[in-house]
Amino acid sequence: MKGQISVKTENIFPIIKQFLYSDHDIFLREIVSNAVDATMKLRTLASLGQYNKAIGEDTIDILLDKKKKTLSIIDRGIGMTKEEVEKYITNIALSGAEEFIEKFKGKNAEQAAELIGHFGLGFFSSFMVSDKVEIDTLSYLAETNENSDIKPVHWVCDGSEEYEIEEGKWKERGTKITMHIAKESEEFLEESKILDLLKKYCRFMPVTIRFGKEKVWVDDDNKKDKDGKPERVQKEQDRIINNTNPLWKRKPAELTDEDYKAFYRELYPMSFDEPLFHIHLNVDYPFNLTGILFFPKIQKNIEPTRDKIQLYCNQVFVTDSVEGVVPEYMMLLRGVLDSPDIPLNVSRSYLQSDANVKKIAAHISKKVADKLEEISNNNHEEFEKKFEDLRIFIEYGMLSDEKFCDKMEKIFLYRNMDNNFFTFNDYKKKIELLQTDKDKRIIILYTSAPDEQYSYIQTAKDKGYDVLIMDGILDNHFVNLIEQREKNIHFARIDSDVIEKLICKDEEIPSKLSKEQCDKLKQLVEAVVDKQIYNVKTESLEETAKPMTITQDEYVRRMKQMYEMGGSPMAALYGNMPNTYNLVVNVNNPLIVKALDMSEVESQTKILSQLKDLALLSQGLLKGKELDDFISRSEHLIEI
Repeated sequence: MKGQISVKTENIFPIIKQFLYSDHDIFLREIVSNAVDATMKLRTLASLGQYNKAIGEDTIDILLDKKKKTLSIIDRGIGMTKEEVEKYITNIALSGAEEFIEKFKGKNAEQAAELIGHFGLGFFSSFMVSDKVEIDTLSYLAETNENSDIKPVHWVCDGSEEYEIEEGKWKERGTKITMHIAKESEEFLEESKILDLLKKYCRFMPVTIRFGKEKVWVDDDNKKDKDGKPERVQKEQDRIINNTNPLWKRKPAELTDEDYKAFYRELYPMSFDEPLFHIHLNVDYPFNLTGILFFPKIQKNIEPTRDKIQLYCNQVFVTDSVEGVVPEYMMLLRGVLDSPDIPLNVSRSYLQSDANVKKIAAHISKKVADKLEEISNNNHEEFEKKFEDLRIFIEYGMLSDEKFCDKMEKIFLYRNMDNNFFTFNDYKKKIELLQTDKDKRIIILYTSAPDEQYSYIQTAKDKGYDVLIMDGILDNHFVNLIEQREKNIHFARIDSDVIEKLICKDEEIPSKLSKEQCDKLKQLVEAVVDKQIYNVKTESLEETAKPMTITQDEYVRRMKQMYEMGGSPMAALYGNMPNTYNLVVNVNNPLIVKALDMSEVESQTKILSQLKDLALLSQGLLKGKELDDFISRSEHLIEI
């Protein structure tokens, strides 16, 4: 019998090819998903007593015939009667092609792709790669009633509006979809291509999927080596694509840490680091969500897209672009999320607007925060050991999510130069008596580069001050955040001023030079520096303090670094400004006093230039001709 698919306004097949063309790989997911649905429906009927036969093997087979140019998917599920084929295939799942076409108008490819599942068009995605599709099917009802007149059905369509339907020859319960692959889609006749797609989309589907054969090494008890042990031989076996009972579907109580690590290796075989921690999610109200999230060791340069979180719908892979499902900072994690509340054909716009998705995102954030808090409270030693690997993730979360920040602020750990860890409150207690300035602010000194800023650190430690290590890519933003939340706290990088000015007390050190001498000294030093880069300042410091010190304004430096990382409009005001520094001259240092007392201007210039270059050299700012001049001058001074 011939018939016509119920599309009155225009042919639906070009539309399907048009809006799915950019992602035509998903045809295989759609057809295999339908096969899984048919199998799961039969299992449900059997569990309800509505199918009283033995189900037997219900493996889904994927058959590739390169010579015939066909790809077939065979399931042993509920099958279809002729009436059901007419109803669900010919009439396009009762959704109405006209309604689909109306809704399709004006949509872009991403928005249109969302409609495919809603209108039951999954089967028709097969026409993206085929110039003809055949269905052979036999309903389970033929088995339940021996006197039934239900016959197998054969349906075929070449992508036009016309189809043929007749009694078929298929004798097994279930359905076989045969796709005759079009010339322009012959890549789907390559075994490697189909294998890759099956591993991507079907690796955790709940029904066993079989695709061809594979060779494996096994012990052969019939063959012994010289030591009497079984020989390793290669044998062929069925290639099973999927794990039908993945870890996230199992109860945490029955799993061990090794189980989770093995699953992590299954998800990310190219990752050589073990996860630091994991979270097993299992929620059934007010939405359904299962999954496992892993905390990997996160690189300092932040790579949120290297190994992505995978999103599934009832064990069917949906996407690894989960920006709408998890907050951006959570994308530093790895793992699996599975929710039937997220449709299979999901668009980014859907993820960003759906209320359930937003609830899921909030719940995941809370569970992650709870887990970190639990580890900190119950196993603080382990938390300390792994904190540096977690630090960027926690900072990113605190900067992004106020609720996450509220929880993490209590457990975030600060590390000092002695490699000791402190919570914020404990650290305040440690330093508040010594590191409080005349304005009653607690000054937290930190270094972003311990080796490069060694002399500054040592000067601070000599005075009994403590210095934190804040060398992460986000620390510049992070210290701003803490200052906003803690009004009596100020972070100062150790090289942002001389130590006497960083923690300014009421008492002042008297100057050995008069104002006139200080002014003269400033002029002499300005003569040997580039005044567009270096602002010369004379300060009355201790005799033992260095003769000259390079510092950089804390606020300006932070703004410039924020601009480089894509910071606020305020940061942009400073972003294009050249780097400028303060050159602080200690008027009480004996070498400075001696240089000023010299009668020859040439000698003064030589000594002050040398002291200036030593200050620049300590900060890695001496380069090119200036460095060469410094070396020549040093050699000359040694000769003298």
